[in-house]
This record gives sequence, C-alpha cells and structure tokens, in this order.
Amino acid sequence: ATGETFPQDPMEQLWGAIGAVFGSWNNPRAVAYRELNNIPPDWGTAVNVQTMVFGNLGGDCATGVAFTRDPATGEKKFFGEWLPNAQGEDVVAGIRTPRRLDRKTGGDESLQALYPKLYRQLDGYQKQLDKHYRNMQDLEFTIEQGTLYMLQTRDGKRTGLAAIRIAVDMVSEGLITEKEALKRVDPEMLKQLLRPIFDAESKKEAIRGGQLLATGLPAGPGAATGRIALTPERAEEMAKDGGGSVVLVRAETSPEDIRGMAASVGILTARGGMTSHAALVARQMGKVCVAGCAAVDIDEKKGTLSIGSKEFAEGDFISLDGSPNPKNKGEVLDGKLQTRPSPVVAALFGSVKERKEALRTQEYRAYHRLMQWADKHRKLQVWTNADQPDQATQAVAFGAQGIGLCRTEHMFFEGDRIDWVRRMILADDTEQRQEALDHLLPMQRADFAGIFAAMRGRPVTIRTLDPPLHEFLPHDAEGIRDLAEQMGVGADKVAEKVEELHEANPMLGHRGCRLGTTFPEITAMQARAIFEAAIEVQRKKIKVKPEIMIPLVGHWHELEGQAKVVRDVAEKVFAEQGTRLEYSVGTMIELPRAALTADEIAREAQFFSFGTNDLTQTTYGLSRDDVGPILSEYQERGIWDSDPFQTIDAAGVGKLVAMGVELGRRTRPDLKVGICGEHGGDPASVEFCHGAGLNYVSCSPFRVPIARLAAARAALR
Repeated sequence: ATGETFPQDPMEQLWGAIGAVFGSWNNPRAVAYRELNNIPPDWGTAVNVQTMVFGNLGGDCATGVAFTRDPATGEKKFFGEWLPNAQGEDVVAGIRTPRRLDRKTGGDESLQALYPKLYRQLDGYQKQLDKHYRNMQDLEFTIEQGTLYMLQTRDGKRTGLAAIRIAVDMVSEGLITEKEALKRVDPEMLKQLLRPIFDAESKKEAIRGGQLLATGLPAGPGAATGRIALTPERAEEMAKDGGGSVVLVRAETSPEDIRGMAASVGILTARGGMTSHAALVARQMGKVCVAGCAAVDIDEKKGTLSIGSKEFAEGDFISLDGSPNPKNKGEVLDGKLQTRPSPVVAALFGSVKERKEALRTQEYRAYHRLMQWADKHRKLQVWTNADQPDQATQAVAFGAQGIGLCRTEHMFFEGDRIDWVRRMILADDTEQRQEALDHLLPMQRADFAGIFAAMRGRPVTIRTLDPPLHEFLPHDAEGIRDLAEQMGVGADKVAEKVEELHEANPMLGHRGCRLGTTFPEITAMQARAIFEAAIEVQRKKIKVKPEIMIPLVGHWHELEGQAKVVRDVAEKVFAEQGTRLEYSVGTMIELPRAALTADEIAREAQFFSFGTNDLTQTTYGLSRDDVGPILSEYQERGIWDSDPFQTIDAAGVGKLVAMGVELGRRTRPDLKVGICGEHGGDPASVEFCHGAGLNYVSCSPFRVPIARLAAARAALR
C-alpha cells in the first residue's frame, strides 16, 4: 500500500505501531465516533505497550472475549465467546463466527466442554473482577499452549435495559449504592426501554406464513423494520432522503461503518458473534442487531441480498427481532411486521391484561425502581409539553408534575376549526372577528377542560396564540378558491388578504404578544375559554391550576397590556359563574431583550418560562429550520462542539437564562422559573438548568423519564 518494504528493526516496528495508534485519533471512523458520543477532539488518545501471548500456535491455543453479565439483558450470568487456534481480532472482527463459552449454550464445542479446568479458572476470575470493580466487565483472554492468560478488563458496553438491570441488581447485591446506580445509567439509555417490540400474534402469523427467513445471534434487543441498505454510505443517503427507517445489512461491520450504523434502526450481519464489532456498537447505540446470520449472502456488484432462497434488492423491507427467543436466537423476517409497546409502556398504558403481564417483567421492575431513586434525589421538577388530554395522561404516567407548555394553536387545526380560524383572520372588522371567535370559544373550552381533568390538580401552563397568522391560511390557488367558496367571497379578496399578511421574516414579525396587542379580542376569547373550563372541572371536585403564559414579550408594557386583558376576563367570568379560582399570569422569555430586562418584566409576571428554541434562534440570529448545512460544517470545523438547538449553549444563551433568573428574582423573590423548549429533555441542558436554579424543565411526554433521571444525576454531581 505504501510502496515501502516492511521494517526489520524491532524498534522501528514498535515506534511505527505507536505512531499509528496516535495517528488513528484523527481517522474518519474515530472522528465519526467522537461526533456520535460528544467526545471533544482535543482529548487525544494513549498507547499501551505490552508483551504478547499467542492464541494461534496450535490446537492447545485459543482466544476469547467475555462479559461478567449479559450485556444485552443484564442478567447475572457469565457470557462470552471463543475461538480455538486464533487471535483476539478474529473474535471481535466478525470474520469467523465464534463458539460459546458454557456447555449450556455452546454444547460439546464450548470451552467448558473442551477445557473444563481452564473454564473453571476463567469463571473464578470473572467473578472476582465483577465484584472488585463493582461493574459489569468486558474481559479478553488468551490460552497459549494450555495456560490461561488474562489480557485486559474494562467496563463493558451494554444496552439500556442491561445498564438499568445491572445497576439495580448491584444495589440489591450490596456492591453499589443507589446514588452510584443513578450515576451508572446514561439517561438517553431509557429510550431503549420505551421502544416498541413486535406484536406476538402478528409475529406468529408471519412465521406461519413463511416470513421467517433466517436466525442469527440476538446481539441488540428490540424490534426494527426498515428498507435494506447494503453499504453504510447508502444507509446514510436513504435515511437523509426521508424514505423511512433503514436496516444496514453487511457481511460484517467494521469501525468505518459507524455513520451508516448510526443512521440505521437495525443491523444484520452474515458473520460475527455476540462480541463482534457490530454487536458491541449496536448495543452501545441502542440499535436492534442480529449478528452471525449465516443465511445472508450479499452480492455487492449486483446490489442484491439473498437470505436463504429469497432475493432482495436495496430498498426492500425486512424486519429484525434482536431480542432472544426461547432458543436464544435473533430472527430475520420478510417485509414489515406490526409492533406493540415495550413492557414499560405496556405497564403504564396497556389494557388490564397487558399491564398485569408487563408489571411482572424484569424490564419494568428495574425501570420503576431506578425512577423511584431518581425522584428521591432530584431537585428539579419535570413537567411536560402537551396540547391534548391524551398527551397529558401519557405524560402523567411517565411522571410529569405539570404542563409547562400547552400550545393553543395546535388545537386550531382539528376538524372544521381551521375554517373559523381563517374567518377570524380574514374578518373585515372587529364584529366579524368576534363572530368567528364566538364559534371557536366552546371548542377551546372543551379542549382545556379535558386537559385540566387529565392533570388532576397539577399546574397547566397555557400559552396564548403564538404563530404568525399566515400559517393558518392557504397559499396555493386551489386552497384560496376553496376557502373563498366556504366564506362566500371572491377568490381575489382572499388572495389579497393572504398577500397583505405576507411577511418577509414571519418568525420575527406579527406573532406572539404582538397579535394579542393588535387583536386583544383573541387573547380575551382564549382567557375566557381557560377560566370557564377551569371552573367547569373544579365543580367536578377536581383541582385545577391554570397558568396563562404570554409569548414573545420583549418589553414589560407588552405583558402589562396582555395581563390586564386576562385579569379583566377572569373577573367577568368569576362574576358570571359565582365562584373564583387561583390562577397566575406569566411570560415566555424567548428574546434577548426580555432576559436583559427581566427585572422590569417580573413586575407583571408571576412566572417565567424560557422558550429556549426561540431564545437560541434570536441570540444566534439563525433559524433552526435552516441550520442543517451550517451545523454540519461548523461541527466539522470545530466551531461548535454541539448543536445549540439540541443542547443549551451555556456560554451564550445560558448566560441570558442565568441573567433572566437573577434579575427576575431580584424583583420577585418567589418567581417560579422553568424552560419549555426542546432542551428540557436533553440531559446536558437539564444539568445546566439545575445549576442555574430553575424550578422545573418541561419536555415531550416520552422524554419525561429521561429528564427525571438527568435531574437526579445533576443533583448528585
């Protein structure tokens, strides 16, 4: 490859090898790995120099990789693979399919059967190491001419399920404390426990119908259905094209495949075992994986894949079940299969029968115990972003303590509501606008009543209308004609109004509190719907805590005017209904000026909620909808360490948040403060919020458990 002869001087060989390891820090696969795992490029790497032993000197030699617990399920059992007359790279590279260590799973070909004395010795070492390091260990060993050598031990990569179960079990075994257990589990790993699995009946039916193509090793648990990609490059392309989920199929994977693996929902390999590269990386990434499937035959020239007697082309659908079946096999199936909720989700939301079954599973029991510990140690409350009663119910089941953001505009798109919204927008005068609002009032009231009932006394923060009005209008000729017909007006008039509302930069235009200031009757209608719904639910002996949030405030006078509208409506409704209730009025801090003048805004605001999506946009002067191409280049060049729309930029946006909190509480010491942007479910951002002294974070329902665990870890740090 280099055109040079191989050096014969041992020292030259050694220094060449050392230089190669140091140089590998900047090769493409290492860079890709760092990007996927948020590892700074300036950390650098290190080199170990040690003597070798050889597992390939003959029939009395072998090599293997083992784990002190099952890295897929977390079960406390010795688990591993080996190859006779081989070196370690042969096991992990996936070039040969290795044998199992124990007689139960490996039979007469197992290490236990062929070398019982050495197996007992190895088993004793793994128990000692597991107890000493108080963590699941990944071991490598070599047998050279009948002597066992232990090469290395390190904390083993594991699935989310295994991480939780191992942490919980080790607390029960007295090896670690519950605080240590919380620190051991990466919050993002919880996503794996919430992912769907294949519906048992649908899968049985598919197998009866001949859809089971082959079996392999269950290297990464879960269910995945997707289009076949035969190269990592194609997997990336197909995932970016928006064509749905992708399953990467390879003879074996190598570190160079890491980007394609990251883009895929599942990985299928023809060769390799449970400790191969594909298996290890899949478990770390939380991908479904079936490895060592000998029936897989790839023809890269033709771009086809044969599994047994059936041929597939790239883009065809296959399904993978990476969870072990009773025969300890992973399964490959033809086409798409129906999925069902994971045991954790079934335990929380399933039917009576489903819940009864799920509550007994190891997955749910370990998850529930870990969440109990998280709630015990965290200081931050975790709320949710929810716009419908079913979302609210779901979030409460996941442990949400309130709603931090209810987007009222999302309710306007259901059924024929959009027609009345459009009539409101296109009204010629206040009278016509009020007529449309009168039609929308009972719809909004019913929505809010459903949400209040679902939350059962937990606080509900409702944001008044925020987006630009043009978002509700049609922009194509056909849509404009249809709307004109519904309203009984000419298409020209509708088109003229649409043009009139056009803005060059609508996200920085006539939206948020500016809409309510221009059209106070909109804010008044929404406030009335909130208070009437709250009283309706309160009369059913259900507590309610409405919090009305005014968006996009930049000057305290804007909030003053909108708060007056809300409070005036509240007094009218209380007088009409003959009863009162507690409520609060606050604002979303999403403009730099609002953070800089938070002491003035806090005169009117009873709470702040940082809308970090827009605060990041307005601080950077960059649209999150257009950030894609810039983001990848900036991260490549090392300008940004991470996506500021995923993780709060502590040095910039974070300073505005900290300043807003400090100034706001200077005016109002009891000011309640949270965030409701997508950052609320990001573990690093949750840690920042804990340090900044916020009261709560709010995120989407399925990220509530992640935020709960992240908040506990932040408190423990």
